[in-house]
Amino acid sequence: VKLKVEKLGRGFFWLDAGSFESFIKASQVIETIEKTVQKEPNMKVLVPIKRVIDANIKVRVKSDQSGVELNNVKMAMNPFCEIAVEEAIRLKEAGTVEEIVLVTAGIQQSQETLRTGLAMGADRGILIETGEVLEPLAVAKLLKVVVEREAPGLVLLGKQAIDGDNNQTGQMLAGLLNWSIGSFVSKLEVSNGSINVVREVDGGLEKVRLKSPAIVTVDLRLNEPRYASLPNIMKAKKKPIDVFTPGDLGVGVAPRVTVLKVVEPAARDAGVKVSSAAELVEKLRQEAKVI
Repeated sequence: VKLKVEKLGRGFFWLDAGSFESFIKASQVIETIEKTVQKEPNMKVLVPIKRVIDANIKVRVKSDQSGVELNNVKMAMNPFCEIAVEEAIRLKEAGTVEEIVLVTAGIQQSQETLRTGLAMGADRGILIETGEVLEPLAVAKLLKVVVEREAPGLVLLGKQAIDGDNNQTGQMLAGLLNWSIGSFVSKLEVSNGSINVVREVDGGLEKVRLKSPAIVTVDLRLNEPRYASLPNIMKAKKKPIDVFTPGDLGVGVAPRVTVLKVVEPAARDAGVKVSSAAELVEKLRQEAKVI
C-alpha cells in the first residue's frame, strides 16, 4: 500500500492512508509538516500596576493636612490594575500572549502588590523603587524606558488609579512612545497583529482597531478579576522581581506640583422628610432656591 500525499494549497495536504502502516507513515508526515510551518510569534504584554489604599477602607486625612494617612492602613492593588492583569492572563490562556511582565513604581513594600499579580498568573515583575510621590508624567517617563527595554507588543493598564483619579498615565505614555492607544476599553481581542477594542464613550460604544504595539487602558466592564489560589500564591514567591531606581533608568521624578493642603469633604446635613409634593416645591423654592 502506497502513501499518497498531495499538497492542496498553502499549509493544506491530502493524505491517503490505506492501511495501519500507512496511517503511521501519514502521522510522521504530519509531524514533519507541523514542525516546518512558521507560527506567528506570541506577543509579550507589559502590565503597569499601582499600590493604593484598599477600596473598602475609609480614607483618613493626616492631622497636619499634608496628605492622607498611610500608616497601618491596608493596601491593595488598584482595582483597574487588577482588571488589566486578569485580561493579560486570559490572553495568555488563549495562546495569544507568551509572557506577562508586571511593573510598578513605589516604595519597597510595592513588591507585595507585584506578588499578588504574580500569584494571579503573571510571569515576572519589575519594581522601580522610590520614595517620591509620583505624578502621572513621571510614571509615564519611567514606563517609557521599561517599554523600550522589554519591547512588548501590548501595554495593558488600568484607566486610572482610585487614589489620584488622574486618568493620565496611559495617554501620556502613548504620546511619549508615539504608539496608538485605546482608552476606556470594555472589550479586547488580539488577532493577526491587530488589537480590536470596544471603547466606552459618552455617546455609547466605539469600536477601534489598533496596530501592535499599542497602549490599552481598561474599564470596569472588561472582566471580573480572579482570586489567587493558595498554590499559586506559594509559586509566586519564587517568581523573579527585578529592582531598579529612577536613577538606573535615567529619569527624574521630582514633583512638579506642590500640595498645599488636603482636607476632608464637608459633612452633609441630615435629610428632611416632607409630607407632600407641594411642601417639597416650597422648600426648593424658598430654602434651596433652586427653582
